[in-house]
Amino acid sequence: MKLEQRTPIPPEHQPVLVAGTRTPFLESAGLYAELMSYELGSFSLAALLDRSGVPADAIELVVMGTVLHEVETTNVAREAMLAAGLHSRTPAYTVAMAGISPNVGFVNIADQIALGRLKLGIAAGTENFSDIPIRLSQNIRRGLMKLRQRKQLGERLKVLASLRPGDLTLEIPQSSDYTTGLTMGEACERMVKGYGATREASDRYAAEAHARAIAARDDGRHASQIAPVRNKAGALAEHDNSPRADASVERLAGLKPVFDPAHGIITAGNASRFTDGAGALLLASQEEAARRQLRPMALVRDHLLSGVDSLQDEMLFGPAMTIPRLLAQNGLHFEDIDVWELHEAFAAQILINIDRMADADFIAERHGADVPHGRIPLERLNTWGGSLSLGNPFAATGCRLLLTAAQRLEQAQARFAVVSTCAGGGLGAAILLERPGAA
Repeated sequence: MKLEQRTPIPPEHQPVLVAGTRTPFLESAGLYAELMSYELGSFSLAALLDRSGVPADAIELVVMGTVLHEVETTNVAREAMLAAGLHSRTPAYTVAMAGISPNVGFVNIADQIALGRLKLGIAAGTENFSDIPIRLSQNIRRGLMKLRQRKQLGERLKVLASLRPGDLTLEIPQSSDYTTGLTMGEACERMVKGYGATREASDRYAAEAHARAIAARDDGRHASQIAPVRNKAGALAEHDNSPRADASVERLAGLKPVFDPAHGIITAGNASRFTDGAGALLLASQEEAARRQLRPMALVRDHLLSGVDSLQDEMLFGPAMTIPRLLAQNGLHFEDIDVWELHEAFAAQILINIDRMADADFIAERHGADVPHGRIPLERLNTWGGSLSLGNPFAATGCRLLLTAAQRLEQAQARFAVVSTCAGGGLGAAILLERPGAA
């Protein structure tokens, strides 16, 4: 096969992934409960520097993704990198694109390296559902700002008189999409009704996801990624704690649907869970990697971001809307890809996306007749476990996917990997990696 890059990159500016690490992914309200999100992110950044051996003052940029923004650390990337000991001259910014946030940081860094503007940069992500930002009601917030501006007693009393007892309720962040009002689970159930997926197939897929994660944990594959975290009380986290050895098909079949009790197929067992975690990836130009004797794990060949056609009925079609086009613009086909890493929001979402990409009519209608279609083999997909078993700390999941893809390429001595993610707001991303020297 011949890679046909749409924008050839000078070899010296070729972006490469040279190192990565992540914290253990833990169920919320656990060991990370006392940590702020920036602190969790700082653990992954500090561990990355330690493992790579790159001096802190050599990093030229840090980009960190997050979804649940803490108002006290509006630029969580800056707070995390300072806490991790990076040089204060190093700029840092935070990105948010729902669950694609870490992927966006990754491609931002890669693009700047390809343009010759950077030599070394870190893409990271952090998410702590144990410490979500809970707000006063909108009327209270607006009223407080008016009280701050009004100086006359009469004006202040008028503001206070406009408030109602119901305004004293707290606003807890919801997982629903702002535009449609649908939760991701409700959106996925709409996809099930429109495009088909069965409860039995979803439970089988979820059971296999847990089995794969347990196997990868037991033989040390996950340990190669994880930097242990000790919290302020001295408790140590060394492993992910959401994979379940008892997640059999029979046990999963006994769970009740969550989002559509009467007719739905999505349960707590075949959906990903919110977890806390952080990750960080070190990228370099190929020239800088050679100069510093850093061994490239993967070449970052191309990427694509996209939205879906229907927020109501295709919210989680991100892979189907990005993967075929990414392959087309690089002259590749589905059979050319040996390593697939896709975010598993729900088992049904994965199965529906796989079916859509295998449907020639669907691909021709959405992307054009010259765009390839094909079926992703399950034996090449998420073989170390995925979000269904490892959980989903939104802005850290992309770091795990990219690091795992690079490690799997090396383990299998394969050439190409594709990493793809769906996200709230009807968004999608796909990234193409290549093993160094495999051409």
